[in-house]
Amino acid sequence: MTPHELPLIDYDTVPVGSLQHRIRSLDGEAIQQLLDYERVHNNRAQVAEVLENRLQELREGATPSGGAQDARPLEAEDTAGDSPVKPSGSPEPMHPPLHGIAGQPGKPKADRPRKQ
Repeated sequence: MTPHELPLIDYDTVPVGSLQHRIRSLDGEAIQQLLDYERVHNNRAQVAEVLENRLQELREGATPSGGAQDARPLEAEDTAGDSPVKPSGSPEPMHPPLHGIAGQPGKPKADRPRKQ
């Protein structure tokens, strides 16, 4: 069996943490296929445990949830690569005063009168 024939899309790249949620919609036969594939190809103890637990839940009467695993994840579409944003649309730079009241521009130290 090849990875493309498995009931779970991109099975080999699914993180262990999300596997438990991704297999909820699969029936016992599909879970068994994954478990058999796992034991032959990857033999990851955590993954096998998740699959075995779900298989046991199904044997005890759990039912697969709705949803399907036959659609590929959406890929990002190609973009033109040219941004419609231009530098001319940027606001003027603002340099607020270090101290003072809002709305009153700060003065450089060189412009202040000297105290005598």
